[in-house]
Amino acid sequence: MYSYIKGVIVDMCKDHIVVDNQGIGYLIYVSNPYQFTKGKETLVYVYQQVREDGIILFGFLTKEEKDLFLKLILVKGIGCKTAIGILATGDVQAIISAIESKNITYLRKIPGIGPKAAQQIVLDLQGKFDMPSSQIVLTSVEFDEAVEVLIALGYKRQDVDRVMNTLSHESLDTNGYVKKALGLLVKI
Repeated sequence: MYSYIKGVIVDMCKDHIVVDNQGIGYLIYVSNPYQFTKGKETLVYVYQQVREDGIILFGFLTKEEKDLFLKLILVKGIGCKTAIGILATGDVQAIISAIESKNITYLRKIPGIGPKAAQQIVLDLQGKFDMPSSQIVLTSVEFDEAVEVLIALGYKRQDVDRVMNTLSHESLDTNGYVKKALGLLVKI
């Protein structure tokens, strides 16, 4: 089992990088290959998955990212590819914060994560992170209610999520969120 590989990034594609270490090129799947610099020596934390059809390496720029990945793959129904996809959607602290605050709405915005998977992630991982409560960002009940109201009105979840992301930093009541979101949804 490898902990990390240190070498020069020689190739980058949309879902992986190739790290040259003493003449051996390691193909490593990553959440965002563009966080690495081609031609630069880099330390990549890795997780090795052994399957009957091959060995696959998953890489991470930080130890925190790897730790979150290792926790995610313990969740029922979440495999390595899905966990990498979750990491590709945002920063580690935002994902941990969503889990700790039971923010199912945030987790459901992640491609490939439905309501059951989001609930399972929260159920299995809540309370398993060493994160001070001051760093946990809670979305308001009003925000979550507004999302549900807009979906009940017949708007597509994808459109609702896109619009509500722009309003997430505002502090409004449910009606305020709904009114502003409707104004933005009409323009889509």
